Amino acid sequence: MPGLVPGSHVLFDEKNVDGRDKPGHDENSREKTMPEITVSMAEGRTDEQKAGMMRDITQALVKNLGVDADAVVIQINEAPLRHKMKGGKTFVERAAAAKK
Repeated sequence: MPGLVPGSHVLFDEKNVDGRDKPGHDENSREKTMPEITVSMAEGRTDEQKAGMMRDITQALVKNLGVDADAVVIQINEAPLRHKMKGGKTFVERAAAAKK
């Protein structure tokens, strides 16, 4: 269905802050940069599809950024089709119009 392409955002945790009050601690024990990916998409995909997508994204970051897979965090934010709109019509309205 047109318009259901997921969007993604990438965040990088540049600083290792553990909450201890020891001057210089964070700078001396800095971990590798952690990419955090947020994927925004309309609902309707299966759990298997979403897990496969997250595995593929993880592997892409491992390959292209040189980070450990364990450092990659991925979150999916799904919205009901009635809560997403494009061109002044909800995705429910767009789907109904496409069937006509």
